[in-house]
Amino acid sequence: MARLVLNFYQLLLALACISMVAAFGAVGLGILARLANWDIPGLDAYAGYAIAAALFLALPSTLIKGEHIRVTLLLERAPHRLRQGLEWWSLGAAAGLSAYMAWFALRLVWVSYVTNDMSPGADASPLWIPQIAMALGCVGFSVAFVHALLRRWQGRDLIAAGHAAHTE
Repeated sequence: MARLVLNFYQLLLALACISMVAAFGAVGLGILARLANWDIPGLDAYAGYAIAAALFLALPSTLIKGEHIRVTLLLERAPHRLRQGLEWWSLGAAAGLSAYMAWFALRLVWVSYVTNDMSPGADASPLWIPQIAMALGCVGFSVAFVHALLRRWQGRDLIAAGHAAHTE
């Protein structure tokens, strides 16, 4: 099961990379279009969608690799017992909040689809299409926190802390 979850994180990271390339392409095409006096409506919106997709899709992978900015000053200075309690509380709260965020991101996609919500910009795209990437990233982020919580329950290091300790 762990291999499946790690492959899911890798898939989301690959999609984030594709989104970054798409954002680069949209911005580059926008620059070329301005130089050639072309009008490509909605190009800025597509670049924004791609950047947002890259940010959300990369969340789970960056969490498990320990690359999120995190504040450990309090945990490092706390006594061992208090530190364990704070770690449990932090992981539980993060898993709960990320699940809440994932639920509402999925709901947003559904509501946009059902109501045929369109982008107000020049692109006039159905909003549920770019929102799928956000929802997928939120679901992956939630799975990553639950994964970290399960690892902690098994007595293993936190995913992020374990990786960071090996790289420093």
